[in-house]
Amino acid sequence: MSYNRSGNFYRPSFFGGFQFFPPVIKALLISNAAVFLGTLFLGSFRLGDFYLEQFFFQSFALWPLGSGFGFWQLFTYMFMHASFTHILFNMLALWMFGMELEHVWGSRKFLIYYMLCGFGGGLANLLVAPMFTSVGPTVGASGAVYGILLAFGMMFPERPIYIYFLLPIKAKYFVVMYMAFEIFSVGSMDGVAHFAHLGGALVGFLYLLADGYQFGSPYHSGTNSGENVFTRMTGFGRQQQSPPTEYYSNVSDAKIYDITEHRRSEEAKAQAQIDEILDKISKNGYQSLSDEEKKILFEASKKLN
Repeated sequence: MSYNRSGNFYRPSFFGGFQFFPPVIKALLISNAAVFLGTLFLGSFRLGDFYLEQFFFQSFALWPLGSGFGFWQLFTYMFMHASFTHILFNMLALWMFGMELEHVWGSRKFLIYYMLCGFGGGLANLLVAPMFTSVGPTVGASGAVYGILLAFGMMFPERPIYIYFLLPIKAKYFVVMYMAFEIFSVGSMDGVAHFAHLGGALVGFLYLLADGYQFGSPYHSGTNSGENVFTRMTGFGRQQQSPPTEYYSNVSDAKIYDITEHRRSEEAKAQAQIDEILDKISKNGYQSLSDEEKKILFEASKKLN
């Protein structure tokens, strides 16, 4: 459960408490590992002169337009990896930076964000990269992972990240450093899909911007009563309220007024308390909450039911 400044709730599930392997991340780790091991296993099988691994690669890696491209490859390529170190670092980054995002956002939203970033990274590598460099078949979850990295830097900019487990650097500087490196590496012939990385980060940034998130906040900004950009553009999801009639507008009962003021005061106190708890999550993580603070969040989430 989480809470925005405008007083509106949105409900990621904590599944009973902080988990080091939340559901979507666990599923992504298992599926990526299974595909990687499966390709290694297929490498020992062949049909005539044709290896099954080669068929798998030609079917599901992201190929350039006109060179064996299929639209499904924009999704399947992100589950394939070229080497053990390739999958190791991608999955480690996914777990390190995505774990807390899934806890704060909820599994469904996290999965949508991850897949969109991966799709955007593939699209950038497919359409933009050929303008600057030669492009071959692309594999890897790096586009999606760079979207996760950018989101972590935006949600928790002051959180320290330890480079090589020794040198601390704030998340916001870490993200800027990585993005700058990718930009300067564009056009290099190092065999790395830099446009996929940048495309995934860009799609992630646009998604968060459109969804109403602020820099340094794991929850919505509350702009325009908590409505996000898509809601304001389409009008979907708005609750229409008819204007009060003249009869009710003239009612000024003192007891009703007192009850209303008391209720507003209690709601303001509850909102301030939840804001403090969410600020604590932003700075130190969900696991830093006390049992009482977790109980407050749980009780608040029950109001949604």
